[in-house]
Amino acid sequence: PELLVREGLLEPADFEDSPAAGEGTVDYRRSSAFKERLLRRAFERLLEPGAESLRQELASFAQAAEHEGWLEDWSLFEACRRTFDGEPWWRWPEPLAERDEGALKAFAASHRREIEYHRFVQVLFHRQLRSLRSRAKARGIRLIGDLPIYLALDSADVWSHRRFFDLDASGQPREVAGVPPDLFSETGQLWGNPLYDWEALRDEGFSWWVERIRHELSRLDLLRLDHFRGFEAFWSVPAQSETAEAGSWQPGPGAPLFEALEAALGELPLIAENLGVITPEVEALRRRFRLPGMAVLQFAFSEEGTVPEHAPHAMARDTVVYTGTHDNPPIAAWWQDLSLKVRENVTAYCGATEDDASWALIRLAHTSVADLAVIPAQDLLALGREARMNTPGTPEGNWRWRLRPGDLTPDLAHRLAHLTRLTGRLPTGD
Repeated sequence: PELLVREGLLEPADFEDSPAAGEGTVDYRRSSAFKERLLRRAFERLLEPGAESLRQELASFAQAAEHEGWLEDWSLFEACRRTFDGEPWWRWPEPLAERDEGALKAFAASHRREIEYHRFVQVLFHRQLRSLRSRAKARGIRLIGDLPIYLALDSADVWSHRRFFDLDASGQPREVAGVPPDLFSETGQLWGNPLYDWEALRDEGFSWWVERIRHELSRLDLLRLDHFRGFEAFWSVPAQSETAEAGSWQPGPGAPLFEALEAALGELPLIAENLGVITPEVEALRRRFRLPGMAVLQFAFSEEGTVPEHAPHAMARDTVVYTGTHDNPPIAAWWQDLSLKVRENVTAYCGATEDDASWALIRLAHTSVADLAVIPAQDLLALGREARMNTPGTPEGNWRWRLRPGDLTPDLAHRLAHLTRLTGRLPTGD
């Protein structure tokens, strides 16, 4: 929001009631409320003299062909949700929940200002992201996005495209997403997201998915497809189930979806998240469309030795190697949880010790043959379990760790730059 001061939409005094930053964690409730107040102040000043260029940009953005497929639905959805006190769309007045054309027009006419506000927020976000991407590109840096395969039931996309989801007449899922029981969970994981009606999507040439990917690639350089295995076959659980145990594997869209994406978009700059229960059919689909997979160094070691799918000596070049992902503990915490035998194997493989485990695996990732290496900030800082980002299966307390000003010191930058240069991983630009 500080950038809006330069444009005259905010004043320094607007920041006087800024909430104090939490010590190492994000308070989403307080920070969201504060930013909402700032954005609404900025929107009010949009009508004042001197903001003509931004008003014109807002109008042009709303009319642009690449935005017409989502911006109107998103703005309507958000305006409705605010009007009805955050209730999910299936609890709105029936004509709006069912997207009756007359009801939507009447609501839009009577809530024009609120709808314009949500468009305004999207313009600000897109122009700031565009500026960030431009500055990164000038330095040879590309941005990677993360695209979840599934959506929340209470979302603008599901509300506006119900025909593409497996919902009953009342808008509730017949089956929901999850993963089956495994070594980490006796009952599996019940995600609860609505599943796609892949037949309906196929009948329309997968146009919704094509536009979804096209839109993201207009803002980012690469996309990681979360739960890639769900495109080959997905775990379908009856909606009323309390665990994922009663689910079954159902066929996904497979090659026809990616053929449609290639036909529309050309070569696909996608990364396939191929962790978990991966079958030969899933790997065949990934290889057919030349999508790099993932390897996680925390998964590379066992009591018996190494795990080929994740160990650098057996790694394929078309791989994105991670020391750990957002679902793993930082390396320092991972090391503490290892058995003595696994620690011995890690030390024998890469020389890791308790004092240097984080950077030992950072070096291992950099010196691997993988085309890309991803290092979480927590590992660069050699932090422990207090800095874990996400614990799968726990609904509260996740995604709160924050990188603080001053954490990335010049010494740390020099150390990382030196290793990056030594291993031939410096950005080369276009």
